[in-house]
Amino acid sequence: MIKVHHLSKTYGDINVLKDISLTVAKGEVISIIGPSGTGKSTFLRCLNLLEQPSGGSISVDGIDLLDKKSDVPRIRQRMNMVFQSFNLFSHLTALENLTIGPIKLLGINKQEAEQKSLEILKLVGLAEKADSFPDELSGGQKQRVAIARCLAMNPEIILFDEPTSALDPPWSVKCWRLSGGWPRMA
Repeated sequence: MIKVHHLSKTYGDINVLKDISLTVAKGEVISIIGPSGTGKSTFLRCLNLLEQPSGGSISVDGIDLLDKKSDVPRIRQRMNMVFQSFNLFSHLTALENLTIGPIKLLGINKQEAEQKSLEILKLVGLAEKADSFPDELSGGQKQRVAIARCLAMNPEIILFDEPTSALDPPWSVKCWRLSGGWPRMA
């Protein structure tokens, strides 16, 4: 499903990623573990081209993401990311944060997107927070909304950047189970 060959990323004279090669099969779960500042987040951001790699190649199902002819937005619809810092839209409610992607990117009607999103919020224990804005939520609640937002897009590939850093242990386990055991990449 995902093949990375000789990936590199530099910022000026600093080599953040150097000669990274990896193959991830469909359904496989991979964890990247290491100290802060070793390039874990940069690697994940390169996989979905939020950061432009300095060299190497990345392909998803044989499609080269770095080829200028590739339809990167279409590939990104199959891949989603849960960020360390949540990246929720502060001017939208929890429910709106979940529905904006399916409505605008997947063309799902508002009623269907809201119904599915409410079900997902219920699964992560936040149904009663559907109309709350991010600044009205705790860190753990924001993290659960971010995970729910990702699941609302029904992606084939999920990239998790410290997905349980703000969660209490019981919710870490519950969200892990909901997502099928951190699907595809962790």
